[in-house]
Amino acid sequence: MSNLDDNKPIKQDLDVYWTDEMAQILETWGIGHVWNEIQFLMGGCSGRVLDIACGTGKTMEILKEYNHIDLYGCDISDLLISKAKERGIKEEKLLVCDATSMDYPDGFFDYAYTIGSLEHFTEEGIEKLLKETSRLAKKASFHMVPVSKTNKDEGWKKTFQSFHNNSVEWWIGKYSASYSRVHVIDSGWSDHMSIGKWFLCYND
Repeated sequence: MSNLDDNKPIKQDLDVYWTDEMAQILETWGIGHVWNEIQFLMGGCSGRVLDIACGTGKTMEILKEYNHIDLYGCDISDLLISKAKERGIKEEKLLVCDATSMDYPDGFFDYAYTIGSLEHFTEEGIEKLLKETSRLAKKASFHMVPVSKTNKDEGWKKTFQSFHNNSVEWWIGKYSASYSRVHVIDSGWSDHMSIGKWFLCYND
């Protein structure tokens, strides 16, 4: 068995999402890159949009002037959702839930997106979440994840917020299981281990 197989997480690390430290990180981490990028992507969209793993609602707040989209958010952490409510996002637009099994009707949204969150799920969780986004979002879903700087499958990295650090090809395989067409574009985000990539997923 490969080292990658040996390093698969059995369950997702969740405790971090109920800490004030994580809430503070979510307030600033997208400055200068992904928050600009999601605005660009949403500029060409209209209709209902779901922010999956919306955290404190910072991205939703940034997009509030986009009157052509009707934005909803969900997150597994009731603490983070409470922070989103505190910033003025309407309660009826927010849902506390497990993103691998969301209580929305089929095709309820036109678009969905995740930003720096999908990589923190188990491999099974990633596959379930993408099936959910394909079910819920009838036009497309957009996902920003880190890929390894080596573009090799380095597996599960145990950090403050543990994550998969794998290749572009590994991720394309995951998205292609739920979508008929996948495009990859660069993100401006990076750190010492990874670079950001957007995966734009469509069912034509």
